[in-house]
Amino acid sequence: MTAGLFALVAAYVLSQFYRACLAVMAPVLGVDIGATAEDLANASGLWFLTFAAMQLPVGWALDRIGPRWTSSVLLAAGAGAGSVLFAVATGPGMILWAMALIGIGCSPVLMSSYYLFARTLPIARFGTMAGIFLGIGTLGNIGSSAPLAWAIEGVGWRQTFWALAAVTFVIAALAALLLRDPPRVVTDQKGSVWSLLAMPALWPILFMMATCYMPVAALRGLWVGPYYADVFGADTARIGQVTLIMGIVMVLGTFAFGPLERRLGTRKGLILVANLLSACAFAGLWLFPTAGGMATLALVTIVGLAGTSFPMVIAHGRAFVPPHLIGRGVTLLNLFGIVSVGIAQIATGRLHAAIAPVPPDAPYAAIFLALSLATFAGCAGYAFSRDRTD
Repeated sequence: MTAGLFALVAAYVLSQFYRACLAVMAPVLGVDIGATAEDLANASGLWFLTFAAMQLPVGWALDRIGPRWTSSVLLAAGAGAGSVLFAVATGPGMILWAMALIGIGCSPVLMSSYYLFARTLPIARFGTMAGIFLGIGTLGNIGSSAPLAWAIEGVGWRQTFWALAAVTFVIAALAALLLRDPPRVVTDQKGSVWSLLAMPALWPILFMMATCYMPVAALRGLWVGPYYADVFGADTARIGQVTLIMGIVMVLGTFAFGPLERRLGTRKGLILVANLLSACAFAGLWLFPTAGGMATLALVTIVGLAGTSFPMVIAHGRAFVPPHLIGRGVTLLNLFGIVSVGIAQIATGRLHAAIAPVPPDAPYAAIFLALSLATFAGCAGYAFSRDRTD
């Protein structure tokens, strides 16, 4: 871990924070600027869609320019500026565009680290290092739970985002100063994203990428907050506690996948079982949406723990990508993982608005059913993949 990679880790902590903060902020934004659950679903969805839209140009930039300037410039111009816009927002529309900017700014961070791992580490260590990096970065998930709730109650959400803007600019500057690009790959081989899409071995993995992260990101990134508020009458502090527990198990899950893969000797089997558990947990939330107490907490915890196979799926796909296309390969995989979240957030927002809240759990039960079915579908497609453990 070089000083530059530590700067990327700090940037990824911010990325995880930004994508999940709206779940805790939903009640206060509703009171202060009239943001509804559908407004916040659209804002969260736009974060993921702009993030996803940047993946192909980011992949090109990583291969041609390198991670140093790709990550630092986008982080400052996108996430820093977006945080400022969020801090001065006077209505839901400004939150929407602020989250879009922040999504652009966060788009190169994880892929810059994965690019460096793929270019500088033995292939057998990629999955483990990817999981460790994601696990450390998921601390941002914890920061956007109870600590964010405390900050909102202590100094207010606007002051909190002014502070986040300052931290973002500082981390972008550190990345520019400390990060070092690996040597360019010199090769006569040609290729592009289309070359990767022409590889049959990648398609079942891309199908899993589209469904492995989307359900847990939808729940932790937004719906757990309104669900607890509307169905169980939870306040910001209580929502902060639930999201804190989810964040902690998500950190533990990302650290666990690498050792589990080595012990079990299968990457495909581990990913498949984890996502089937996530799908079953969502089915439980659909069947018993008003259970409350430890039962509901256990189900959302299972989603958090089992739904963190994201870096292991990227490692599975990366094993089929040729060295001269690493940048475009990992960003293509990430594109499938992120664009599905953006679409899901907007779609579930429409679903929530379309179903009358009588009883209050009815819209959330429909959302949980949709996420469960999507995860089962991803598992069905992934079942046709070829296992490869490096």
